Amino acid sequence: MLHRLYMRTLALAASPRAPWWLAVVSFAEASCFPIPPDALLIPMILARPDRAWRLAAVCTVASVAGGALGYAIGYFVFDQLMRLPLASALFGSDPLGAFQAWYARWGLAVILIKGLTPIPYKIVTIASGAAQFSFPVFMVASLVTRGARFFLVAALLRVFGSPVRDFIERRLTLVTSMLAAGIVGGFLVLRFL
Repeated sequence: MLHRLYMRTLALAASPRAPWWLAVVSFAEASCFPIPPDALLIPMILARPDRAWRLAAVCTVASVAGGALGYAIGYFVFDQLMRLPLASALFGSDPLGAFQAWYARWGLAVILIKGLTPIPYKIVTIASGAAQFSFPVFMVASLVTRGARFFLVAALLRVFGSPVRDFIERRLTLVTSMLAAGIVGGFLVLRFL
């Protein structure tokens, strides 16, 4: 079923309304949709390299806007779920408070790492809302990391074209994870010096 959904999403890249579909998929992926926007972004850039920057911008803006929806889901839904008696029975008297304290300390690092990598962004958007992490910091970090990620894909495809597609699909997680680790490491060095 997921493969069929992926193939359908990929077919949207050939549609005349492909940029709109890219925005819809990018928005939805940030809160609930299982297919990453790369499924549309990559073939669209390969078909029209002259539109690479504009497509990366559409992807970034829509993804960050969808991230705000994911944040709202986490903020409002998890707060209500953690008030249920079953949550206290399973996780202790204040499971949400413990999670929020941990996220207040490490949330920015989590957003930077998850926002850059192809790991589902919806995890960090919902978790950030559940932790009631600072919304302005969340939005700025999301804009920076999602933009960096999508513009990196656009740059690689624009410069190297189709041969880099296989590399992106297989190794982008490794490259962006190393980049994210470097950024987080830099913040940690600055914080403790």
